Amino acid sequence: QVQLVESGGGLVQAGASLRLSCAASGRSYGMGWFRQAPGKEREFVASISRSGIEIYYADSVKGRFTNSRDNAKNTVYLQMNSLKPEDTAVYYCAARAGIATATVRTYEYDYWGQGTQVTVSS
Repeated sequence: QVQLVESGGGLVQAGASLRLSCAASGRSYGMGWFRQAPGKEREFVASISRSGIEIYYADSVKGRFTNSRDNAKNTVYLQMNSLKPEDTAVYYCAARAGIATATVRTYEYDYWGQGTQVTVSS
């Protein structure tokens, strides 16, 4: 069982930056970030393989968000730049059980964090 704890969310103005962190209680494999806005379904944001070589982004965040990881700390990061009001959502970290590759599919993740709120004002 892997526990995930996200941090780094907050309230910022449009154009600002935030960095989310996700600390895993044990060895982490393929990791992903998802978000859910009020009244909407959870959507894929970014994912990264254990090696850090394979990284995927949603088109809506490509060029603005950067996904990275530090395996020595069992932590993944989501650097979010040029934030827009439409980025407002609860952001969730997710981990795959024993699978090192990245994936964009929600159902392929086995562990989820509690989420951290990101609010971007216009």
